[in-house]
Amino acid sequence: MAERVCPVWVGYLLASPVRKLFQNPKKILAPYVKDGMKVLDIGCAMGFFSLPLAQMIGSNGKVICVDVQEKMIKSLEKRAQKAGLANRIETRICHHNSLGLDDLKEKIDFAFASAVVHEVPDAHTFFSQIYETIKPTGTFFVVEPKGHVSEKDFEITISIAEQNGFNVIDSPKIGRSHNVLLEKNVRIGSLSLKCE
Repeated sequence: MAERVCPVWVGYLLASPVRKLFQNPKKILAPYVKDGMKVLDIGCAMGFFSLPLAQMIGSNGKVICVDVQEKMIKSLEKRAQKAGLANRIETRICHHNSLGLDDLKEKIDFAFASAVVHEVPDAHTFFSQIYETIKPTGTFFVVEPKGHVSEKDFEITISIAEQNGFNVIDSPKIGRSHNVLLEKNVRIGSLSLKCE
């Protein structure tokens, strides 16, 4: 879905165990991910967050990993196989104009996108597609790197998410990142009700 994507060689750096010293996936995601969930990891790259997510959702859950780059997906598949988590992970290669998630309408408990939104060519389409996948009680966690995304640009990202049906419910703290936790805003006629 992206026009300017992270080079594959950077994927190896992003998947490095050293990164866990300042961005520990389990600490970041544990408050939101439970056993048996169906989780969507958008822009998964080589699986820095995907593999810990697969451990956290247990044998009854599923992590759907989506990326625009086939080499990233192939590397993730090898890493998942080596970690014994391949049966918990489903990989998909998306396209520049579509995440290809039509079959997941209201099936996702938790969606996660780290360092992705600033790379997509159309944030409105991106948030609209994610909104369709989220269950009425589901959440969407967006993380953007401060080195690539200004505070003002992140505020625009949040505004676009809200225009596409999301409410902000939290701004968790993660080092070197702008972060927002979103929930689905269910509309009934002209009324707007927050999901509990």
